[in-house]
Amino acid sequence: MLQFLTPLASLASSFMESKIEQTKAKGAVAKAKAEAEAEVMKTAATHDSKWELIMAQSTQNSYKDEIITVIVLIPVILVFIPGMEDIVQQGFQRLNELPDWYQNVLYVTILAGLGLKGLDKFKKK
Repeated sequence: MLQFLTPLASLASSFMESKIEQTKAKGAVAKAKAEAEAEVMKTAATHDSKWELIMAQSTQNSYKDEIITVIVLIPVILVFIPGMEDIVQQGFQRLNELPDWYQNVLYVTILAGLGLKGLDKFKKK
């Protein structure tokens, strides 16, 4: 009389095994995806640090960053000299009249000259 339960038990067992295998497969896919993403992040970080090292080495004998620093600081110095405040103010007003694309070129040029990257990060601050 219990013989009809054997095929049902076998069917239920097969169904459960199938669900377990599906869950394992989903877990394996999620693990592989996480490992791939971690590897991409590791590679990106390695390339970033290599780029920064190359930039630091290439600017060791360069006066470019010192020149840019002096140029950027000139208006700060001039505002303390009597009679120069208006000239500095007019200069900034004229710079403000430049097209946005040209102002962006100036930003990028200064950042590149200083060996900085990530204009988006700079603008957020």
